[in-house]
Amino acid sequence: MEIIGLGWLGTRTARARELADFYGTVLGLPLAHQEPGFWVFKLPEGNNVEVFGEDYQGKEHFVTGPVAGFTVRDLPAAVARLRGAGVELVGEPGPTWQHFRGPDGNVYELVSPPDQD
Repeated sequence: MEIIGLGWLGTRTARARELADFYGTVLGLPLAHQEPGFWVFKLPEGNNVEVFGEDYQGKEHFVTGPVAGFTVRDLPAAVARLRGAGVELVGEPGPTWQHFRGPDGNVYELVSPPDQD
């Protein structure tokens, strides 16, 4: 597995609207997408920072705090390596990501580079 950067950050929180407002107005991150309980902000290199409300479906496993996504060159190979190492995969995989639980109990993610979206 070849990690090539930090490629994503997601947070599920009861104060999602306040966090989204902070990301947009204080940090100045541009809003790329919004729907009820979900905000996507773009970083300059093209990666996403996402905020999920507690009621947003599909991210219920984000219970340990912010989830960092490690960008890998070859996502299928990296996921296969996790499986081979007996790592717990969590949530439904997406076309460009896979969540997993680290040995510390926290949820992390592997993600494809932005140019492969």
